[in-house]
Amino acid sequence: MTTLDLIDSDATEAIGAALARTRPAHAVVHLIGDLGAGKSTLARALLRALGVQGTIRSPTYTLVERYPLTTGGEAWHLDLYRIGDAGELEYLGLDADETVLWLIEWPERGAGGTPAPDLVVRLSIEGDGRRIILESPSQVGEAWKARFMSDHGVADGL
Repeated sequence: MTTLDLIDSDATEAIGAALARTRPAHAVVHLIGDLGAGKSTLARALLRALGVQGTIRSPTYTLVERYPLTTGGEAWHLDLYRIGDAGELEYLGLDADETVLWLIEWPERGAGGTPAPDLVVRLSIEGDGRRIILESPSQVGEAWKARFMSDHGVADGL
């Protein structure tokens, strides 16, 4: 587990960009935190750093937004806050083969209906800033976190 304190939204965006620079070819990210904790800010920064052009919309009402990546495949940004039951996910067609990056906000609401995470990003409000905790429940996630920490100059367990 790696913990970082972020002083402002620019710091959150920098983390998103660093995650983009170090991401594996295929990955699932679960973004966990209260409303306003910075989940969408982090997701937008990551997508922007991956070359997504134009408007990056929050999927709060659409539930899923798809973005073609310049490196191939698609990134899918999901917001499951409005899901009442994981069975509702069947109607979204989430089994697309072209998806190389999943960014899932409120993943606990879709439990069992979404792919298992490689990286879990927990965000919380701490004073005027944010705290981020990175957990890596898979080998892919562990390797990603190690690259991120090296790229970002972070020691594990901070």
